[in-house]
Parts: sequence; C-alpha cells; structure tokens
Amino acid sequence: MKANIILIGLGNPILGDDGVGWKVVEYLQQHSSLPTSIDIDFLALGGISLMERLIGYDQAILVDAIITGQHPIGSVLCFEVDELPNLAGGHLAAAHDTSLQVALQMGHSMDAKLPRRITIIAVEAQSVYDFSEDLTLPIKAAVPEAAKMVMTVMAESSNDPPDVAI
Repeated sequence: MKANIILIGLGNPILGDDGVGWKVVEYLQQHSSLPTSIDIDFLALGGISLMERLIGYDQAILVDAIITGQHPIGSVLCFEVDELPNLAGGHLAAAHDTSLQVALQMGHSMDAKLPRRITIIAVEAQSVYDFSEDLTLPIKAAVPEAAKMVMTVMAESSNDPPDVAI
C-alpha cells in the first residue's frame, strides 16, 4: 500500500527568503518525478491552520525557512516535529495563533487523524521580512540540497521510491 503523504511548502513568496519552502517544492515539481500518492500544497499559515491541513495523512513533510542563529545561512536541516525548536516566529508558529506543537496536541486531544510522522526540512535564513520575490544567494543555493533531502525522506518511507537524482 502506498504512503498517504502530504508535502507542504511553507512561507510567503513575496518576503524574500521566507519563501524558500515554496521555492523548494516548486523546484521538485519542475526537476523530479514525484509519486502520484503525494499531495502537494503551499501555505503561508502555521499553527492551527497547518494542523488542520495535515488531518487525514499518514506522513507530512514540511519545508520552511528557520532562524535558529546556530547554523550558517543556507544550511539545510532535517528533523522530526518532536525535535522542532520551540521558536516564537516562522510559519510553524504565528503571533495570533499557536505553535505547531500546541496545535498538534490540540488535534490529538480531539482525536483528529494526524500524521504519525511529520518531518521538517528547514533552511537556515536571516532575512525573512524583506519584500522581494527573490531569494538571497545562500538561500537560493540551498534549494537543490533541500529538494534532495525531501526526496530522500520520501524514499525512506515509500514502497514506490521517487527518483532522488534531481
């Protein structure tokens, strides 16, 4: 049986490096053969809205910018949602909403069918509030690496592995 996976590019495509999640997923659509069993979406909201979008899937892969200050700009990070730093900003949390972690707890308490596995592919960024449709050079250079990481995660959990040579 094929995995029931959703791939979501997070961010705002008109806020420069904040749009890296969208750019990575667009890159994958253009340069790889994604399995038909994978749903693709692009979101600018996190917290409860993101949790609601995950309902009904066995696995989710989220791609977003992250600001930890602990890695060089353009570093590609991969971790499970349980390892997610509890950051106050970004699309995995929002000022007028709640963090993804709290939203997931709320969903579980309401018996929502949420993914057993949520993997986050994040690109370390710095400038996520500058109006621009372009990524800075270090973030743009990270797009193919982040795309390859997404494909690797999908291949690990699929009986019908995607072509990881992108």
